[in-house]
Amino acid sequence: MATTWEYSTIPLLIHNTKAVLDQWGSDGWELVQVVPGPDGTGLVAYLKRPAGEQ
Repeated sequence: MATTWEYSTIPLLIHNTKAVLDQWGSDGWELVQVVPGPDGTGLVAYLKRPAGEQ
């Protein structure tokens, strides 16, 4: 049976990136990608985890 995923996007603050990602990671989220934000100045992280894990 294939894994079903849920996804989330979060803004990343440069001065607090590790703490933010550590917190999401402890909640079961895996970092997929970091891309520039829509305004061109910030970053956005894309995360995933198997559906139903909370």
